[in-house]
Amino acid sequence: MLRTLRAKFVIGFFLIFCLSFLVLNITLKEYIRSSNRSIITSDLVELKNNSNVYVHQAFLINHFTNNDLYFGQMAEEMVSDLHRATSSDVSAYTVDGILLYSSDESKFAGRSTEDLKLSLGGKTAYTITYEGSTGSVLYSYPVVIDGVKVGILRFAKDFSALYEQTGRILNIIFYIALAIFLAAFLFSYMLSRHITIPLVKLTHASTEVIRGNLDVRLKFHRKDEIGRLAENFNDMIGRIDSQIATIGRDRDRLKDVIEQEKRFFDNVTHELKTPLTSILGYAEIIRESGEADRVFFDKGMTHIVEESRRLHGMVLNLLEVSRRTAILDEAVPVDAGALLRDVCDAMEIRAKRYKKRIDLEADDGLVVFGQSDRLRQLFINLLDNAIKYSAPMAKIQVAASLKEEKISFTFGNPGQTLSPDQVASVFEPFYSGDRTFKEEGSVGLGLSIVKSIVDDHNGTIRMVSDEGRTIVYVELPAAGKEGSV
Repeated sequence: MLRTLRAKFVIGFFLIFCLSFLVLNITLKEYIRSSNRSIITSDLVELKNNSNVYVHQAFLINHFTNNDLYFGQMAEEMVSDLHRATSSDVSAYTVDGILLYSSDESKFAGRSTEDLKLSLGGKTAYTITYEGSTGSVLYSYPVVIDGVKVGILRFAKDFSALYEQTGRILNIIFYIALAIFLAAFLFSYMLSRHITIPLVKLTHASTEVIRGNLDVRLKFHRKDEIGRLAENFNDMIGRIDSQIATIGRDRDRLKDVIEQEKRFFDNVTHELKTPLTSILGYAEIIRESGEADRVFFDKGMTHIVEESRRLHGMVLNLLEVSRRTAILDEAVPVDAGALLRDVCDAMEIRAKRYKKRIDLEADDGLVVFGQSDRLRQLFINLLDNAIKYSAPMAKIQVAASLKEEKISFTFGNPGQTLSPDQVASVFEPFYSGDRTFKEEGSVGLGLSIVKSIVDDHNGTIRMVSDEGRTIVYVELPAAGKEGSV
C-alpha cells in the first residue's frame, strides 16, 4: 500500500510541476505577445504621425484646391518618399479603395484586406500576421485634409526582428524553467522516497505483529519524527507483548466472568434505551414549543416524570439482578388497554422520526394480572421493533381485544419477509437475523426480553411473516382467570 503511496507522491508532484510549467509557459507567451502588440501599436502611431506631417506639408506647399486630384497626382512621389523615410512598403488608394501606386505590390497581394475595408469607413486599422519567429503588419488609415478624406495610405511593415528576439527570450526562459522544474521534481522524488521507505518497513513490521510475531523490531538511525516513531513502535510492541502474556495467563479464568458481564450490560443497555428515547422525544418538542401548547406541555412533563421514575426503578432492579433471577413483584390488576394506548402515544414521537405512524384499535376493560412496568416494557419493545424494521412511510397496526377469556394483542407492520428459520430463532437472545436495517447499538435482546415477560405472565407469543408483512401475536390471560403471575 505504501508503494502505492510513493507512486501517488511521484505522480502528484509530476502533475503539479507539469501544470505549473504549462501555466508559466502560457502566461509568458501571452505577456510577450501583449508586449509585442503594445510595441507595434506605439510604432504604428509614430508612423502615422510622421506620414501625416509629410502629406500635410506637401499640400500646404502646393496649395492645391482639389485635394482628391492632387493626392492621385502625387501618389507615386508620396509613396516613394514614405517608403524611403519609414523603411516600410507603402500603397496609396483612392477614397473608393482603388490602388493608385504601391512601392511593392507583392507585399500586399494575397493578404487580408480587413484593415483596408475599415479605413474606407474612416477608421484606422491594422492586421498583425505572425508565424513562428516572423511577424508583419498591414496598417491602413484615411488621409484627411481640412476635414475632407482625400485618400488611403496603407503600410506593410516587417517586425520579424522583434519576434525573433522575443522568440529567443522565450526559448531561454523555457529551458531555464524546465531545468528548475526538473531539479525540483528530482528533489521531491528523493524526499518522498526518504519518507516512504521507512513507512514501508513500518507496514511490514505491523503486518508481522498482526500475524502474531511480537519479536519484530525497527532500527532507524534517524533523529527526526520517523526515528521517534520507530522507537515508539518498538516500545508499544514490547508493552503489548507484556500485556498479552498477562492476559494469556488469566484468560481461561476470566472467560466465563467476562461473558456474564457482557450479557448483563447488554441487557441493561437495551432496557434503558427505549424509555430514554421517549423522554428525549418529549423534552426536545417541549424545548422547541415551550408552553405554547399548554395541554401538550403538561402531558409531556407528566410523561417525562413518570418515565423518569420508572427508569429509576428499572435501574435499581437491573443493578440488583442479572440473567433474570430476581423475584417478581406481586401481580396486580393492570388495565392493559389503557397502558397500550399510553405507550402508543409515547412511541408516536419515535415513529414520526422515521416518517411512520401508529394505528391503534384497543377495546376497553382489558385487565390482566401482572406488573405494569414489565407489561409497558413488553409493548415498548414490540413497537420499537416494528418501527425499526418496517418499510419506509409504513403504518404500524396495533390491536387489542378480549377473545375467549384471553386478551389478544397484535403488532403488524409491512417490511422485509422473514424466512421460516429466522422466525423460529427471532426470540433467541442476541439474534438479529439478516435484516437490511439494524439500529446502531442493537444486540438482539429486545424480542428475547419480550418472550421472557410473556412467559412470566403465563402468556404465549408467536410471529408470522408472509408476503411482505410481519405480525406478532401475544395472548395473556384476562384478570380473574388462571395464569396470574
